[in-house]
Amino acid sequence: MIYELSQKFFFESAHTLQRAVDAAGSRRIHGHTYHAEVTLLGQPDCNTGMVEDLGHLRRQIESVREQLDHQFLDEVPGLGPATLENLCKYIFANLVNRVPHVVAVSVERHASGDKCVLRKPENAPHKGGSPVTTGLSIVSHSRSDSLCTK
Repeated sequence: MIYELSQKFFFESAHTLQRAVDAAGSRRIHGHTYHAEVTLLGQPDCNTGMVEDLGHLRRQIESVREQLDHQFLDEVPGLGPATLENLCKYIFANLVNRVPHVVAVSVERHASGDKCVLRKPENAPHKGGSPVTTGLSIVSHSRSDSLCTK
């Protein structure tokens, strides 16, 4: 069996954006409330029964959230233009080494209905260096795919 675990959070930020459509409003400083979700995929550890300790996940998310919440996104190092795509990439990049089971990050602006989802490629290395294939629900891990027995 494979489990999907997720944690949601939000942040409020301002930015500008150079674009061709709706350009005037986008070039001026404006802000949004962003709703993000981090998704993990894996099997529970035999000793803890958890894919990831949610307390650990929340702490790691909070460290990334602090870099974005009530910030001027144009000035966040490593973000690039403040698009939904770059926000997903930024959150993913800042979490994946500390929370190896991360397979997806989504960022949404409820007020406009805009949403972006970044998914880890299906055969990308997973915790322990083994691939996870999500499209077919086929999982390959270094330990047995069977349920834990004690």
